[in-house]
This record gives sequence, C-alpha cells and structure tokens, in this order.
Amino acid sequence: MKVFITGGAGFIGSHLAEHLLAQGHRVLILDDLSTGAIANIEHLIGRRGFEYRIGSVMDAPLVAELVDRCDATVHLAAAVGVRLIVERPVYTIENNVHGTEVVLEAVARKQRPILIASTSEVYGKSARVPFREEDDLVLGPTTHSRWAYACSKALDEWLGLAYLREKGVPVIIARFFNTVGPRQTGRYGMVLPNFAAQALAGEPITVYGTGEQSRCFGHVRDAVIAIDRLLHTP
Repeated sequence: MKVFITGGAGFIGSHLAEHLLAQGHRVLILDDLSTGAIANIEHLIGRRGFEYRIGSVMDAPLVAELVDRCDATVHLAAAVGVRLIVERPVYTIENNVHGTEVVLEAVARKQRPILIASTSEVYGKSARVPFREEDDLVLGPTTHSRWAYACSKALDEWLGLAYLREKGVPVIIARFFNTVGPRQTGRYGMVLPNFAAQALAGEPITVYGTGEQSRCFGHVRDAVIAIDRLLHTP
C-alpha cells in the first residue's frame, strides 16, 4: 500500500511515516514546513519507499497529483498549537477548512480512502463524561480564537461526512487528544514540551488555575498504530 500523508514532516506525520515504512508500506508526504521540519524526517530521506515534497496543501494541482499516486490519504496538515491559533486566527481557519476541501476534492475524483485528523476540541465544553460523538456540541463565544479552531475542525468533519454521504468517498475521522512524544516542539504552546523545558532549565513550571485539574494525553506511537489500524479496517 502507498500512503499519502499531508503534514508528513510534522510531529505526528513523521512518526506515522516511520511506522508505515516499518510495516512494509510506501509513503509519500507533503509539507510546507510551517510547523513541520525537515529534521523530523531526515532519518527517512533516502530510505526505500519514502518520498517527500515541499509544498502547500492549498496547491490543488499538486495535491491532486500526489493523491493520484497513492492508495490512501492521511490528512494531518492543519494549524496546530494554542499559541499559533491565538496569534494567527485567519491562517488557522483558512488553512484548516480550505486545505481539507482541496484534499477531499482530490480523493473524491479517485474514490480513494481518506483519514481526516480532527481534534478533541470538537467535543467543546460538555460536562458529560465520557464524551460521545453523538452528543450536542457546546462551544464558547466567537470572540475567543480557541473556538474558531474547534469550529474549523468540526467543519472539516461535516465536510468529510458530506463527501461520504453525497459522493461515496471512504472517509474516516479521528479525533486526537493531546498527542505527545519525541520530536514534539513547545514552540506553539504544547504542554509537556514546555513543562520539560522549564524543568530542565530549573525554572518554575507554569501551572494555571488550582493545579487540581486533569487532562488526557496520548502517546504518538499509540496514535500512529491507531491510524494504521483505522486505514485497514472496513
């Protein structure tokens, strides 16, 4: 199987490429390096079955060409990180929504399967635990950029499900919960890399509120195994 990964030089994307190659698959990635890095895939360059292209997921002709060459697509390219979302809300909304639209249009022409990466933010502020995909969404006000991110990813889900229902595209949606692990950067506001950097520097570790709150984290190696299994499950 040959898998096309958008955002493949990013944190999750680079681990997924590594995992799929180890399973004997071929991998083609696209990344504009806005939040990804060549350093994440350096160890894969030159390896048999691995190809990479530097470019934008907004480039429809390029995306169409790469989708045509692969059996399945994993769409990870998106604006990520609290800091980036707050500082660049226009980029966040346009990149997340239009990027997904471009990729879906390309896979629809070939009726190839696609996994769209969504986020736990789509669950919103619901107090009902455990969360369920069928629950009503309770989101914050439009004046808070965080909810623009949640809405943009929810719209990605709606768009993906619309392509499934109307055009028969094999669409899979996965909501990620605070994925962590090697190669994650704290540059865009990620929690654990910032905790680790502060601890290593002997600085006070930033804790908001009472410090009694809890949060769910998932290791990136578990996340990529889940992606692989989802791709191979009818």
